[in-house]
Amino acid sequence: MLATLILIVLVLIAAFTDATRHRIYNWTTYPGILAGLLLAAVGATWEWAAPESAATGRSLVGWLTLGDSFAGLLVCGLLMVLCFVFFPTGGGDVKLLAMVGALVGLEKGLEVLLWTFVFGGCVGLTILIWRVGAWSLAKRGWELLVSVLTLGIVLRPPEKESRELQLPVFLGPCAAVAVAAALWLR
Repeated sequence: MLATLILIVLVLIAAFTDATRHRIYNWTTYPGILAGLLLAAVGATWEWAAPESAATGRSLVGWLTLGDSFAGLLVCGLLMVLCFVFFPTGGGDVKLLAMVGALVGLEKGLEVLLWTFVFGGCVGLTILIWRVGAWSLAKRGWELLVSVLTLGIVLRPPEKESRELQLPVFLGPCAAVAVAAALWLR
């Protein structure tokens, strides 16, 4: 399917640029968003004009309904905007997952979004354990739990420890793995 091929190529490019340059470029995401919406619009027009041949075209091109493509773009994009506001994500991550929503629709887009966060959390935890050490992390977690339970307050970590906890987790590669999981693990 053309839509799946476009999605895979653009997500792999975004994963590569995010992993190597820590950026997801607009020239990757905007054409994908446009392609998802245009394929849906062309498909809707084709189904209206020639419904008997549209079934063949749908299997070759793989368009969604215009509503599903737009809903995927809107919902995935808005959820990522919330993540951008409340968590340290980048604007490229927002546009990347909005693009995925436009190309796969609402249901698959949400699935990719959730898988992206699962994989991102696993990568972040792995990096944290690698940097800080499992024992130090468990000890700090225990101290934090005890301070909350006994004092009712959360003690702030020292500045050096706080810097170690500032982890760069790049969602581009996680989104690429999530797209693969959502498309092929049914």
